[in-house]
Amino acid sequence: MLALCLAGVSFIAWANFAAVHASRGKLYDDVAKIPACKVGLVFGTTDRFQDRENLYFRYRIDAAEKLWRAGKIQVILVSGDNSDKYYNEPVKMKRALIERGIPENRIACDYAGLRTLDSVVRGKEIFGLNEVTFITQRFHNERAIYLAEANGMKVNGFNAQDVATRGGLKTRVREVGARVKMWLDVNVLGTRPRHLGGKETLPE
Repeated sequence: MLALCLAGVSFIAWANFAAVHASRGKLYDDVAKIPACKVGLVFGTTDRFQDRENLYFRYRIDAAEKLWRAGKIQVILVSGDNSDKYYNEPVKMKRALIERGIPENRIACDYAGLRTLDSVVRGKEIFGLNEVTFITQRFHNERAIYLAEANGMKVNGFNAQDVATRGGLKTRVREVGARVKMWLDVNVLGTRPRHLGGKETLPE
């Protein structure tokens, strides 16, 4: 039993280290230092949670705006969950970006980014992205970059401000399990996005 417990702990630690290792040298906090890339991909989340503002949402929009105004990206792809008519992350992100002054015709929506793996793989296979800048919190960027590298993509991550509340702590705890799933999806299960469909074209 002890051996099994130790093996389990070791596997969890390895899966989490794999994400950190994959993202080394590819994460940026300073907008002046990140290489320019045509497309920035913002990972989805909703704007409100339990009738409160979702700071993950605000900080991701902040980060996308910074990259845009610095000329580091020319197109923004917002990828998130649109699983029912009352819940549409991409539309909320697009509206928030337009309110910040980003032209609507420079924003594209991926409505089937139901999870990080879906957003990454659809970015490559549906939107034709082999090079892209990911925009989300650092812990999420690490996992997304692991998934992207497993799919032969060249990526960097721009780190949005993290959330230093109790809710943020819960998210970080859940991230441990998400990285285990990440490793299994890539190395054991061969998981694919729930929805693919036809190719889509991004703004030129």
